[in-house]
Amino acid sequence: MATFDARMVRGDIAQFNRVINNHPLTYLDSGATTLPPRTVLEAMNRYYELHHANVHRGVYQTAAEATAIYEGAREAVATFINAPGGAEEVVFTKNATEAFNLLAKSWGASQLKSGDVVLLSEMEHHANIVPWFQLRESHGIEVRFIGVGDDFRLDLSNLDELLRGVKLVSLTGMSNVLGTINPIKDLARAAHAAGALIALDGAQSVAHSATDVQDLDVDFLAFSAHKMLGPTGIGVLWARRELLEAMPPFLGGGGMIADVSVNGFTFAPPPARFEAGTPPIAEAAGLLAAVRYMSSLGMANVAAHEADLTADALTRLAGTFGERVRIIGPSNVVDRGGVISLDVQGVHPHDVSQVLDQHGVCIRPGHHCAKPLMKRFGLSATARVSFGPYSLVQDTDALLEALADAVSMFG
Repeated sequence: MATFDARMVRGDIAQFNRVINNHPLTYLDSGATTLPPRTVLEAMNRYYELHHANVHRGVYQTAAEATAIYEGAREAVATFINAPGGAEEVVFTKNATEAFNLLAKSWGASQLKSGDVVLLSEMEHHANIVPWFQLRESHGIEVRFIGVGDDFRLDLSNLDELLRGVKLVSLTGMSNVLGTINPIKDLARAAHAAGALIALDGAQSVAHSATDVQDLDVDFLAFSAHKMLGPTGIGVLWARRELLEAMPPFLGGGGMIADVSVNGFTFAPPPARFEAGTPPIAEAAGLLAAVRYMSSLGMANVAAHEADLTADALTRLAGTFGERVRIIGPSNVVDRGGVISLDVQGVHPHDVSQVLDQHGVCIRPGHHCAKPLMKRFGLSATARVSFGPYSLVQDTDALLEALADAVSMFG
């Protein structure tokens, strides 16, 4: 049975031993990237020290060991998300952004034609917007958007109308700005009833709650290792096997072919078809360790812990600052994750962040690669707080103390 203790998780992360501006590090930027535990770093170091070789074609022992590590990561990811077709449905990319580019430029470019519709939402990350706009320019597709209501949730009042002619619905599981958790299972049911497929941006959601692609009934899933206690440089595109088999390669070169001659080439079956060149082997070792670590914590435990932290922080922020600090997102934890975007009246988010840094508090100012959402609410940026499985109530204590300094400083 999985066990969870946030203090033990924190103890596994060396970076929490740092002192920033004479204050202990308070890390509240897990929405941008999470801090990896020692087991992840050790797995990557162990690969380089003992097993470093290229994968798949070498027949000597260390090459076989490297291949086993790399493919072991694929198997672990498949189990983690409950992929129905197993490891053969897991494609490694360098991040979630590349996963969406692969989806748009392989599946989209081969399956969509002029006039076909892709349905997104106003709360999407640019990674799930720009590739579809590029396909609009090259293939003449239509890109349509679900609006976001004043309650910071998707406005689904006209969903039937929005779904007309749609071939793909592509939505975030959890907003990286609002913290809103979207009803993906219901949306998948509606998309399929309308004859569309559905892609899930799991960059935020996969790291903070259990993700079962069979239960959600989605067709594609994209996420990054570095947002789930793993390393940068590796991400995942999962897709149902029959969809991957119909998709052409995204990149050409070594590793993705079945045969090459002077007359042409044939490509390999998935997932190799989409992994041209030497892959991120050390990063896969880190991802394997991260998946094992998070599985040992129990994703339901992680979700419950972060929900408690978020509820406490929302209550204390509202009670301490009132209208001076506006929360851009749902005010309760129902269908909400541990991302809290703040708008401090009269103070630019970058100034807020710089004052907090003087207290050793790390938050993220900016538009968070979600400019359509910012424009929807008349903002240029927010100061974003985001929790992880290592976050504690003491982090919220430090946040409130530092934020009070920022509010006082700017009158």
